[in-house]
Amino acid sequence: MKIRSITYFLNPGWPVDESKLRKAGEFLTLATAAYTSAGYEVQTTRLATTPFPKILKGNVEQTPLFAQQMSGMLKQIGVAYAALGPALIEYPKSYAVIPEAIATSEDTFFGGEMANKVDGISLEAIKACAAIIQKTSSITPDGFANLRFAALANVKAGAPFFPAAYWNEDEPAFAIAVESADLAVQAFDGQQNLDDGRRALVSEIEKHGQALARISKTELAETRFVGIDFSLAPFPDDAHSLGNAVEKMGVPKIGLHGSLAAAAILTEAVDRADFPHTGFSGFMQPVLEDSVLAKRAAEGVLTIKDALLYSAVCGTGLDTVPLPGDTTAEEMTPLLLDLCALALRLDKPLTARLMPVPGKHAGDDTNFDFGFFANSKVMKLESEPLKNSLGGNEKFSLQTKRSNA
Repeated sequence: MKIRSITYFLNPGWPVDESKLRKAGEFLTLATAAYTSAGYEVQTTRLATTPFPKILKGNVEQTPLFAQQMSGMLKQIGVAYAALGPALIEYPKSYAVIPEAIATSEDTFFGGEMANKVDGISLEAIKACAAIIQKTSSITPDGFANLRFAALANVKAGAPFFPAAYWNEDEPAFAIAVESADLAVQAFDGQQNLDDGRRALVSEIEKHGQALARISKTELAETRFVGIDFSLAPFPDDAHSLGNAVEKMGVPKIGLHGSLAAAAILTEAVDRADFPHTGFSGFMQPVLEDSVLAKRAAEGVLTIKDALLYSAVCGTGLDTVPLPGDTTAEEMTPLLLDLCALALRLDKPLTARLMPVPGKHAGDDTNFDFGFFANSKVMKLESEPLKNSLGGNEKFSLQTKRSNA
């Protein structure tokens, strides 16, 4: 298990208050040393801000300049990445500026809000997010820029995983995101009894979660600690593959029936563990970041519909899904709408990070040169544009399923 990110939350102000960023850099240096001395590898340190439309007080045309300034400061303070928050339903003009802002640097991330409990589901915002994905896919020849954008449904502040991370307060805080799929692989390797595997996994999550929390609340106590997102995030080798964990549990290939049950069991194990939770804290299924998911997607065993189905019981939703380069915004909109419906009806945070690959068609090999990716094949999206009442731009509410207990 590793720490994927120590994420520091702040409102940097506009113009950017450089003293706040330097303070963030100093804290992240101290935090990295504290966790490293306890035996944990820290892969990255990151900043996540208040949503950029609020920082800019609605003057969203300044977003590219804001991204440029933040990017320049990151290098000075020794921090890898910054998430500048999502475009917001209450600021309709905030969506269209994101592709240009992403193009200004290689280290700023953005989100786009599609649904929340106050506004419900916004068809206009869903279409705007689909348009961002389609436009961002052409920033680089390989479509890689969409790694830095996610469409968000019912995602609250305080999640440390990018691109979903953002903050809603002036007081700084921090949270931890872990890379822990290997714990699930080890817990179920060779197990013939489900409860034994689950107990082993819960035990390991609690051991590490409580150790990280102790450091956070003692050695780093001057800064508010939000919690740990113990999503079972993978790395692209089989030892750190959540798809491999599912297959260790007894599903011959993830994507076949039984996979949803395995995803539910793994997510529930994270829920059972006693540690300070934040963010998604569940089963993470980024197709291109997991060697076994990438392999099953290439074989056609794991489909986009499967990943959407597992989102009903798991943590994060659809992540690093390679799509044909000619996929239109109108074709992506129904998929994003389905994700929003799951998020609000089941009251869970879900995201979509879709990656149309220019010049590629369904079944073509992906050829990304990125250390956190396992190459696969472009996945087929079975979708057509929405019509009639679902084809409009209205907002509509969707209440959480009522318990009859």
